[in-house]
Amino acid sequence: MRYRNTYFIGIGGIGMSAIARYCLRKGHSVAGYDRTPSELTRRLEQEGMAIHYEDRPDLIPADRDDTLVIYTPAVPHDLRELVFAQDNGYRVVKRSKALGEISHGQRCLAVAGTHGKTTTSTLLAHIFTESGEGCSAFLGGISKNYDSNLLVSDNDVMVAEADEFDRSFLQLHPEIAVITAMDADHLDIYSDLRHVQEAFRQFASQVTGTLITKPGLDITGKDTSARILRYSFREPCDFYASNLSKDTDGHFTFDLNTPDGTIRGCRCGIPGWVNVENSVAAAAAALTYGIPPEKVKAAIASYRGVKRRFDVHVNTPGCTYIDDYAHHPKEIAAAVSSIRDIYPDRKLTVIFQPHLYTRTRDFADDFAEALSHVDKLILLDIYPAREEPIPGVTSELIFNKVNARQKVLVRKDGLMDLLKDEPVDVLMTLGAGDIDRFIGPVTRLLEDRLKEK
Repeated sequence: MRYRNTYFIGIGGIGMSAIARYCLRKGHSVAGYDRTPSELTRRLEQEGMAIHYEDRPDLIPADRDDTLVIYTPAVPHDLRELVFAQDNGYRVVKRSKALGEISHGQRCLAVAGTHGKTTTSTLLAHIFTESGEGCSAFLGGISKNYDSNLLVSDNDVMVAEADEFDRSFLQLHPEIAVITAMDADHLDIYSDLRHVQEAFRQFASQVTGTLITKPGLDITGKDTSARILRYSFREPCDFYASNLSKDTDGHFTFDLNTPDGTIRGCRCGIPGWVNVENSVAAAAAALTYGIPPEKVKAAIASYRGVKRRFDVHVNTPGCTYIDDYAHHPKEIAAAVSSIRDIYPDRKLTVIFQPHLYTRTRDFADDFAEALSHVDKLILLDIYPAREEPIPGVTSELIFNKVNARQKVLVRKDGLMDLLKDEPVDVLMTLGAGDIDRFIGPVTRLLEDRLKEK
């Protein structure tokens, strides 16, 4: 990028902040706006970025010829800063366009899918880094190995999380790509599952080398000129796990079957069967690129995961607390299934914050079905993010259909008071909104309770 100044509208978003960090590393002067402060924006400020939290067009750098403005489609179209930049001669691009331009001339490995892509792409980046090959990586979560959503390397390898929201991933033309899932989501953008699948097929058509997908996903040689390989948790195909065993903390050891032979005794560094599946996908991409099998195996074992992805905060025989970003019914079902597999005889309490009015409206029945498999549900109000309220759409749409043994509806400001008297065996917080702000208070509450015993 030729600009001296890069200005971000919505700088606190996980994808936006990775590009902001990249621009700062490349010597740009980086500044931006976000609606509210967060732990991530505080970190960005400490790294040297000027961030403000009021809609102030006068704070955009005045030199329009030497300032690139990058915005997230999650901000309102009538935000004064965005309108000012668009009307006053600045070059203004979406986050996805900026990422696409960064990827030009790079050997891009991309991970797409309606769920699983953050863990898989972060593990793929870790395999490249740990193996010594190196990569630059733009991730949709904070890697616990590197405490960042950005990795930078001097080579020309780039790992990217390819986001389907707003068809962002269509800015990428990867050499190797993984597609983890093509479920209905973002129906405010796509309207129905058919259009979601069409976008993924278009993404597949842009892959130049090898496409790695799960069996059952409707992508064939008619959709792409890339070589297609399949991966699975344990269904025999090109890449799959077998001979699985699980320890008491839910970590799996398995043999990884590949077209070139079996890598025996792989141990997944994070718990849950779903992370075996993610490990198989990341390993498939790394092995296809040419990372040696023994280095792939070592990196899978040393991988520590992503913050807010099956993130264990308390783990004792009588009290366990796990947080997860799951906000789609399929993700919630997978998270609950993984917890049940690890702790089959313990009481599972889930606190869920629905994300977006449209998603709640479109998937209320599916949310209710997934959440009916917990012992107790504590359901919060909808987190609106970029959306205005929709008449008649509240958390009660889900709540009234849930068949869990116990369920309670509570506002955010009443959650901690409720938890003070709540017996906890296994507790899980789920959601993509601001439920993460409860992680610290909940962890401290449970740790204090354990000290008192």
